[in-house]
Amino acid sequence: MAAAAAAAPGAGEGPAALPAQPLELKSQFRTREGSYRLLGPEPRPRAGPAAAPGPSPPAAGPGPAAAAAAAAPGPAALPPVRLSMVRLALPPAEEPGGPAERSRVCFNLGRELYFYGGAGSGARGSRRSLDLHKPIDKRIYKGTQPTCHDFNQFTAAADTIALLVGFSAGQVQYLDLVKKDTSKLFNEERLIDKTKVTFVKWLPETERLFLASHASGHLYLYDAEQPCGAAAPQYNLLTQGEGFSVFACKSKTPRNPLLKWAVGEGALNEFAFSPDGRSLACVSQDGCLRVFHFDSMLLQGMMKSYFGGLLCVCWSPDGRYVVTGGEDDLVTVWSFAEGRVVARGHGHKSWVNAVAFDPFTGAAQAPQPPELSGGEEEDEPPDPLVRRSPAVTYRFGSAGQDTQFCLWDLTEDVLYPRPPLSRARTLTGSGDAGVPMPGLPRSLSRSNSLPQRRGRAQPAAPPPDVPPALSVGRFATLTLQERKGPPGTEKEHKRYHSLGNISRSGEKPPGSAGSRGRLDTAKVLGTALCPRIHEVPLLEPLVCKKIAHERLTVLLFLEDCIVTACQEGLICTWARPGKAGLSSQNGGSPSGTVV
Repeated sequence: MAAAAAAAPGAGEGPAALPAQPLELKSQFRTREGSYRLLGPEPRPRAGPAAAPGPSPPAAGPGPAAAAAAAAPGPAALPPVRLSMVRLALPPAEEPGGPAERSRVCFNLGRELYFYGGAGSGARGSRRSLDLHKPIDKRIYKGTQPTCHDFNQFTAAADTIALLVGFSAGQVQYLDLVKKDTSKLFNEERLIDKTKVTFVKWLPETERLFLASHASGHLYLYDAEQPCGAAAPQYNLLTQGEGFSVFACKSKTPRNPLLKWAVGEGALNEFAFSPDGRSLACVSQDGCLRVFHFDSMLLQGMMKSYFGGLLCVCWSPDGRYVVTGGEDDLVTVWSFAEGRVVARGHGHKSWVNAVAFDPFTGAAQAPQPPELSGGEEEDEPPDPLVRRSPAVTYRFGSAGQDTQFCLWDLTEDVLYPRPPLSRARTLTGSGDAGVPMPGLPRSLSRSNSLPQRRGRAQPAAPPPDVPPALSVGRFATLTLQERKGPPGTEKEHKRYHSLGNISRSGEKPPGSAGSRGRLDTAKVLGTALCPRIHEVPLLEPLVCKKIAHERLTVLLFLEDCIVTACQEGLICTWARPGKAGLSSQNGGSPSGTVV
């Protein structure tokens, strides 16, 4: 671990501090399931193969660019490090006895993109961790820096691996890791948006559609097969609501962007699709979580941070809960079904940069601890403390600026409190009926002008209380007058908002300030938008460990391990209990990989 700290740029405060600091870092932690252990290949200095030829924005050779990178500002001045992964399912007959799947990993650091390979489960039950020792490719950009990226899991195959890369200057690049000559650049002249790209994401189970958010607070829908215009786009207003507006691009022929969303005030930091693909959760610098029904562009729910902006967001595997992290140093659990804050977690000492649910640990694993004690007769008189402890329903993790990694358990006593809190009932009121329940069937719009999903049946019609999904493809040719629906449309829109939890008589919610205004924190504090600290359960972390010298920016839960990464470029793989047999390519010190 000392070698990793010495090789990593920016580790520690100075040479004198280096010998003592590695002692602070944890290489294992224990939960009820057992011990998670840090493993990884031998640390190495930043190096890799020659830069890939000529992506646009232009790539530079390894010599001058590497020298410039060495002289670049420290980790704090660079865009956040992010990690994207895609898994390629291989036909069983392709490699008899070999791995059933392969992985590709993309990792950005400064002006560089690194690509790694790895394997998943083997036919004989053997497992191998991601091979993060040596990149299989590297790209160096000049004039701009990669800020985010995303693989298209839906189309990934042995002959195509589509990747989106967002940049600090506002462009979005389309790459194919297999077809090296395939590259497209969107917003090349920065006519669509001049601010940095904060997040990019392919629409679930689509071949061509993707979203890109910017520091301007705008979110754009692109079609990878359509061009961008030679002039700045002009827009028609489609719809608007509390804190958001949606526009369609004016054009006689299809062009990008297909749609433009103006969400909140300040940067739109991150967004995430629900597991069923119907809802989109966005977190902004104004401190608001907004959840939209994506097809109909209607606001389904909203939440305000306790303080400052929200930086990260994720959905529970069943789509019932949304977890956010941000500048209030808290993790906040928001119920999509109930439209309210269920709990907050306090364990970090600085901003929370990443949150993620662990889909492999939860209710199914809760009964395991008693079974570990031995035979059936020995388990008959279990420990009364274990019997009384509430069942774990969800497990999620968080990583922060304080270099700490936390694990959290959402238990039944928090999610379903038997003695109902009178204060909570007063806050939520009776407006929850307008919030749609999760688990709705997927209904991505189908039209002649948009790509179609492959291999999926026609989606079922939504329930009567859910407004019908509107076709995105028609938006480019509709004006505001043409989009005026029947007289009951506006009532349907208002009823569909979960803001009715606060306002029972139809007036604007407290603290509202126009279509994109900032909510007044003082006015919303103590309401369902932002309950006070004592009004909702306060979670304590199951695990809270310092695992890096620089701020943590990546958290990824895999079936056999947990992957974390920090701003200095240190990727760490944590083997789950019982998975200690994971083999790394080099069995060196368990300290991760510096790229």
